[in-house]
Amino acid sequence: MSTLIHIAAALLIGPDGRTLLVRKRGTQAFMQPGGKIEAQEQPVNALARELEEELGLLIDPAHGTFLGQFSAPAANEPGCVVKAEIFLLTIDAEVTPASEIEEVLWIDPATDGDVILAPLTRDLILPFYRASLTAIA
Repeated sequence: MSTLIHIAAALLIGPDGRTLLVRKRGTQAFMQPGGKIEAQEQPVNALARELEEELGLLIDPAHGTFLGQFSAPAANEPGCVVKAEIFLLTIDAEVTPASEIEEVLWIDPATDGDVILAPLTRDLILPFYRASLTAIA
């Protein structure tokens, strides 16, 4: 049985429509910013805490739109599965990598940005977002 890692993560969309991905120190894959949900913590509150810790980004949890729960193999923990509560957030603020984040990258969500993506981002979140854009168009 795989170990389950329960996280909250953000599909952060900037004013130009690009999405923010992060890469943790010592890893290769880019992924949605976010992190583990503490015991008794609401997912959107966990997300707000992680975004502040990792990116210096202050968000109002009320502005997060819940997109759903997605699961995929963990990018950096072999044999683990990530169960992610995903929230859509539109931001117009500078972000600064902090804590364990080594690099941030804004990509066009219609592409893979020519970088290595975590399975959750590559296989589920970006395709889900692209489908939602198509539905709106």
